[in-house]
Amino acid sequence: MTDPHASQDAKDSKTDTKEDELAGTEQPFVQHLVELRDRLLRALYGVGAILAVLLLYPGPSRLYDWLAMPLVKALPEGSKMIAVGVVSPFLVPIKVSVLAAIGLSLPWILYQIWAFVAPGLYRHEKKLVLPLVAASTILFYTGAAFCYFFVFGQAFPAIQKMAPISVSVSPDIEAYLDFVITMFIAFGVAFEVPIAVVILARMGIVTIEQLKSFRTYFVVGAAGVAGLVTPPDPVSMIALLVPMVLLYEVGIWSARLFLKHTKAPDAAPEDSKSPSAGT
Repeated sequence: MTDPHASQDAKDSKTDTKEDELAGTEQPFVQHLVELRDRLLRALYGVGAILAVLLLYPGPSRLYDWLAMPLVKALPEGSKMIAVGVVSPFLVPIKVSVLAAIGLSLPWILYQIWAFVAPGLYRHEKKLVLPLVAASTILFYTGAAFCYFFVFGQAFPAIQKMAPISVSVSPDIEAYLDFVITMFIAFGVAFEVPIAVVILARMGIVTIEQLKSFRTYFVVGAAGVAGLVTPPDPVSMIALLVPMVLLYEVGIWSARLFLKHTKAPDAAPEDSKSPSAGT
């Protein structure tokens, strides 16, 4: 007859082996703070290095010209943008350079965050977090690029056609920068729909079947969001709505894949499943 205490000890031993994956990796709190400081400094150094390059070439003014190109092309012939503020011609291009440096160094910043938190994650958690971080970065870049190259090219000419003949269209450079940042963030976040779907499914808040049944509600909600954040023209609204709906479907597929490959290790088998059970 099998000793129940021996069976329980074996089970506890297997459980401890799985739970001790991070054993020995603990560090004092002060050491964590030092590590955090070092990671933040490295992230800032990366942003500073890219900013220095951008200030030298192509330069702040050229960067702003590139950013304003979709609007300038849509303005009536001979029209230019204006600077209302006294120091706007200097500060606004500098702001663009800083924002561009942060955007270009985003992978480096996220890597520093990953390097800080990764030692405290289990293997199955790393399988979830690392792909999500990489995918979210790519999706954000894709959303911003889609906004710049497609949405602006379609929306600005349509908006200019709506302007009354008696109105001279000369947008302020600072107002344009604020508008562009808002649009980039809106499209970048909107393209994160698959990441949000995967996280909700992985946390057990919703199931795959529930996500499928929510399709209609999501389309209605996405249409409302697209109407609020885009310029008042149907082209921009549809340009945001269609990718969001498609990315929702991608999110459902990705969630199914992640649920399959990022499960925590199974618990030790029950005693009843062992060959010696019941003897």
